[in-house]
Amino acid sequence: MQRRLFAKHTLFAGAAVLGGVSVPKAVVTKNAGSFKTKFSPEFNIFKGLCPTDPVDQIKWGYEQGFRAWENTMLKNRPVAEQEQISKAVQQLGMEFGQFVGTLTFKDVTFAGRDAGLRDGVLADVRASVEIAKRMNTKVIHNVLGAADPRLPWDFQTANAIDLLKRIADIYEPHGIVMVMESMNHRVDHPNMFLHTIPQAYALAKAVGRPSVKVLFDFYHVQVQEGHLLATLDYAWDEIAYIQVGDTPNRKEPTSGEINYPNVLKHLYNKGYRGFVGMEHGLSKPGKDGAEAALKAYRTIDVQ
Repeated sequence: MQRRLFAKHTLFAGAAVLGGVSVPKAVVTKNAGSFKTKFSPEFNIFKGLCPTDPVDQIKWGYEQGFRAWENTMLKNRPVAEQEQISKAVQQLGMEFGQFVGTLTFKDVTFAGRDAGLRDGVLADVRASVEIAKRMNTKVIHNVLGAADPRLPWDFQTANAIDLLKRIADIYEPHGIVMVMESMNHRVDHPNMFLHTIPQAYALAKAVGRPSVKVLFDFYHVQVQEGHLLATLDYAWDEIAYIQVGDTPNRKEPTSGEINYPNVLKHLYNKGYRGFVGMEHGLSKPGKDGAEAALKAYRTIDVQ
């Protein structure tokens, strides 16, 4: 399948809205007006302002204008709960974004040659296909694990490329796209293999498959390398997912130094209509913090 056609039908078109499904009347009447940007909240990000039940949180999110949702550690939830979440999202005509298929912050998985660890990654990847089908999503976030300081960098890179190609073989028949996130060394994850956007871009180019792309997290990129928009533009053809959080403390947009109105306008003008995951904490505790964050998203939304 051609790369451009694949991306059009999987990444930017989003999950299909189920025909004939009516939106509950109570939700419609409370709807605050939908965001133009496809902001994707995580469970409990608005704790203190929204219900505690996951399905009720999604309904509350719809009422506030959100039209997408994501859950990084979705795979740890029981299947029955995943199905309830998926049903709620689809009944409301929303879209479900990323969840993590394979994750470690300590094991050398992609960068090394340990057969047991690499087989474990592939087992996680195969299992994630079924979760993606259950959630009606085409995006899976896989974390590339720790670096091996004893192994020359180019060997680590070659190992990662090999495993990424094997993952592409699993995902491509299902139209699924894996996204990989660079995680900064300066503050949060000093031992991770993948830590810059140029590195992620080079890996995606080396793999050369439409099912292996880059997740651009503005928080990590600002901490590690800066030059946000120039870096975004250079890597644009390999970027398939966006996440946001402000620096220096990884809190909601407008709480720090990143000019998010300008960032979102830039994304919109480039034609991006995909997910913008809300990957951060809150700068204030409790209900006040949740209200401030909700207000911040209304402030930065594309006009």
